[in-house]
Amino acid sequence: MARYIFITGGVVSSLGKGLASAALGALLQARGYTVRLRKLDPYLNVDPGTMSPFEHGEVFVTDDGAETDLDLGHYERFTGVSACKTDSVSSGRIYSTVLEKERRGDYLGKTIQVIPHVTNEIKDFIKIGDGDVDFMLCEIGGTVGDIEALPFFEAIRQFSQDRRGECIFMHLTLLPYIAAAGELKTKPTQHSVKELRSIGIAPDILMCRSEHEIPQKQRDKLALFCNVHPDAVIPALDLKSIYEAPLAYHRAGMDRAVLEAFGITDAPEPDMTKWYDVLDRVQHPEGEVKIAIVGKYTALGDAYKSIAEALTHGGMHNRVKVNVEWIDSEVFKSEEEVTSRLQGFNAILVPGGFGERGTEGKIKAAQYAREHDIPYLGICLGMQMAVIEAARNLAGIKDAGSEEFDSESGKKRITPIIYHLKEWVEGNRTIKRDASDDKGGTMRLGAYDAILSEGSRVAEIYGTTTISERHRHRYEVDMRYREAIEATGLKFSGISPDGKLPEIVEIPDHPWYIGVQFHPELKSRPFEPHPLFASFIEAAVKQSRLV
Repeated sequence: MARYIFITGGVVSSLGKGLASAALGALLQARGYTVRLRKLDPYLNVDPGTMSPFEHGEVFVTDDGAETDLDLGHYERFTGVSACKTDSVSSGRIYSTVLEKERRGDYLGKTIQVIPHVTNEIKDFIKIGDGDVDFMLCEIGGTVGDIEALPFFEAIRQFSQDRRGECIFMHLTLLPYIAAAGELKTKPTQHSVKELRSIGIAPDILMCRSEHEIPQKQRDKLALFCNVHPDAVIPALDLKSIYEAPLAYHRAGMDRAVLEAFGITDAPEPDMTKWYDVLDRVQHPEGEVKIAIVGKYTALGDAYKSIAEALTHGGMHNRVKVNVEWIDSEVFKSEEEVTSRLQGFNAILVPGGFGERGTEGKIKAAQYAREHDIPYLGICLGMQMAVIEAARNLAGIKDAGSEEFDSESGKKRITPIIYHLKEWVEGNRTIKRDASDDKGGTMRLGAYDAILSEGSRVAEIYGTTTISERHRHRYEVDMRYREAIEATGLKFSGISPDGKLPEIVEIPDHPWYIGVQFHPELKSRPFEPHPLFASFIEAAVKQSRLV
């Protein structure tokens, strides 16, 4: 049975619990243990699928089609363990399940309460896959004291009582530096731990986020007042790169403190070879490239978190630093503005998004990249914009557009070469869209196969003609326009196995011009960069030498 590590946060949010959890998972792996990481989020949304990227950052999609928190991206990138539906749950999902059971009569007429019914549901979720790994790391979203998080804290308190000796608690807090006093203050951490202890949870390990080195005197003080061993007070200092975290936390003693808390004395020393290589590639680039990301949610970097990391991984593979500039696609009102903003970049990436806002700017970015022989990667909507651009400017379909934008405006003003998916095949069943349902339940979510054309650039990049990639989209390129579009030079080089849905387009005689309907960034790792991003950055490096 697995040992459990519950990671909680205090004082303020956004301290990096997800990153700390991912780094700890990587360290335990380096010692030869198997791990799985889970996220328990207190918000009442059933999942982040309907939340604005400005509210919650990107939606990370798993192979089995779960729409999850972006922290699961950190988990995958650091451990290489693919997440699944059972690795993410919210209060909304928990309450929804409890209410469904109550309506079915599963509780036999009993009064339904937070304790024990909601907490039992949380505990049942935590135990899924219990015997499959050595360590289960469960991160609780938000901070201690949040009203909506109380059922989760109570559930993990109960769980630790049921599984004595098999659970520990790691609490991440902030040590603010008061410039006027010239010192770090421990009182916020003390109060956070006091709040945690008041609900029956005593932390075994303290991780203290700080912009400054934490003197031993402060660590001893925290150990004394928070009732933990001095070696279990782990400094979590600011890092230049998140990929320094496993090595930095190992030097700080985090993995040793965890093993000691479980009474494990015979653990092998960690093999950190691959993390030393990752860090060397980050810290010692042999050049740099400049990439423009022309998107809709550029005001919040977390909205495209996996894309930013995948570009970094591509840079590591090519030993170059990737300098990214985020450009709001709405700024492109004229050709002059497009030229003035995009000239000088070594490559252009247009990411996914929903809705019409900013799409004309994305089309202009695709056109600029095509006409000026600049490497271009279009992801999801970015692929559709490349297809629309070719249809309008090369195939003579002047009013080419997408049904997605027509449905928003309520006007039929285009030729919809991008259409709403009415049905699709999932496993051995055909799923049909309910005509009365315009938004919900109509997306292709999760991993789907694609067949690549022999001799195509993407087949060369992947080194195979059969791939599986993760999707999250509602609209598809209409295959009825394939012949007209391919006559322009934009080839459909990747198709679904049934031959009905375009997955990849490319321009063979362009230095590098590829659009994909899926999200390759979701499967990129620092020690295993996604082939498309590695090749895209390689093309950007070649472009930089031409400037």
